[in-house]
Amino acid sequence: MLEIKDIHKSFGKNEILKGVDLTIDKGDVVVILGPSGSGKTTLLRCINFLEKADSGKAAFGELQVDLHSASKKDIHAIRQKTAFVFQSYNLFNNKTALENVTEGLITGRKVPKTEANEIGKKALDKVGLSDKYDSYPSQLSGGQQQRVGIARAVALNPDIILFDEPTSALDPELVGEVLTVMKNIANEGTTMLVVTHEMSFAKDVAKRVIFMDGGVVVEEGTPHEIFVSPKEERTKKFLKRVLPEDYTFYI
Repeated sequence: MLEIKDIHKSFGKNEILKGVDLTIDKGDVVVILGPSGSGKTTLLRCINFLEKADSGKAAFGELQVDLHSASKKDIHAIRQKTAFVFQSYNLFNNKTALENVTEGLITGRKVPKTEANEIGKKALDKVGLSDKYDSYPSQLSGGQQQRVGIARAVALNPDIILFDEPTSALDPELVGEVLTVMKNIANEGTTMLVVTHEMSFAKDVAKRVIFMDGGVVVEEGTPHEIFVSPKEERTKKFLKRVLPEDYTFYI
C-alpha cells in the first residue's frame, strides 16, 4: 500500500535521512524505534510533505510521486490518503473538541457541516470522549487532547495514520489511556506507522518493528526478532539502554 524508496533529507550540512526504504501493507502496524536524532520524525514528515525530501520516491497504491518534486496535485492526493497525529497535539485552542475534529473535514475535504459533525462525534466516541464534544483544549487533560488529535485523524478515514511519538508530551499517568485507544484502532485493522519509545506497544501491537539510527534503517523484523534476538550490535546496545534489565516481554 505504501512504499518509500531511497529517501534523503538534509538540513543545511546535517544529513538526517541517508537513503531510507520502507514498505507497509494494508492493515500493518509498523513501529519505528531509535534514539533521538536518528531521523524517525523527519521520515514521517517527509512522507506527509510536512517537510520536502531532497530525493526519494513514494508509491501509495497506484499513485507514484517524486518526494522532492511532487506537484501540488500529487501532494494533495497523498494527504487525502494520510493523517498525522502530532506529539504536541496541534489543536486549535479557540475551537471545541468537536470543531477540532471536523475542521479538516469541512475546510480540507468540503464535507457538509452536518455530516462532518456526525463523523466527528463518532470519532470522539471511539476514543472515549463522548462527553467532551463541547470542551475546549484548555479544559482537557493532555491525554484527552491527544485523544482528540487521534479522533481528528480517524475522522478523515485515511489509508494510513502516521503517529509521531504520540505519548512523549504526556505525563506518565496519562500515557496508558492514549496507548489503549491506539491499540483499539489497530485492532480494527487501521494501517499505522508509529514512531514511539513505548516498547510495550511495539511488542503487543506491531506487526513489524524498525530500528533506525544515524539516518538509516539498521534492522527490522517482527517484535520477537527485534526484542529477543536482534542481529545488529547497534540494536542490542539501544535495547539494553532503554529496556529494564529484568524485562520479560516474551517469557
